[in-house]
Amino acid sequence: MAPGVRLVQKVSSTRAFARIAPHVVPAMDRTVHRLTRGRVLLSAQMLPGVVLTVPGARSGQLRTTPLACMPEKGRGSGSGDGHGSGEGGGSWILVGSNFGRAGHPAWTANLLAHPDGAVISWKGHDIPVRARLLTGEERAVVWEAALKFWPPYAAYQARIDREIRLFRLERRDGQV
Repeated sequence: MAPGVRLVQKVSSTRAFARIAPHVVPAMDRTVHRLTRGRVLLSAQMLPGVVLTVPGARSGQLRTTPLACMPEKGRGSGSGDGHGSGEGGGSWILVGSNFGRAGHPAWTANLLAHPDGAVISWKGHDIPVRARLLTGEERAVVWEAALKFWPPYAAYQARIDREIRLFRLERRDGQV
């Protein structure tokens, strides 16, 4: 792993980062994503990222949120067209860490309310997806993979009382 990544992991594990990042990172990501017509997410220079669009849980208005993701190769109903995980097909794991802050991020409530209403922008492609909250043994296995993928998730979980929500997003059937 590159020294720069280790530094970012160390910084992103701090409480100061948890206070500042939620106000800065998504705004920068949304702006760059819009200006590059969906081709670039700044935060994706460290971690793979998607832009999630899903109706609000209460309002029903579309909400757009840039998020880090953990691509899973070879899962789900990928079409093999190269627009899935980037390697053909796949699914994506979203981690509702909220930068280690106390409350669940709003986008998790939106996915719980509208699991079939989500679309992600992945590498410049809009992909309709179905979201599923992971529980039990399935969640435990994915959580271990997430900790290997981005170790700061352990620091986030250690400083909060809630269990961090994990979602698997899979391409909706019949969608290419």
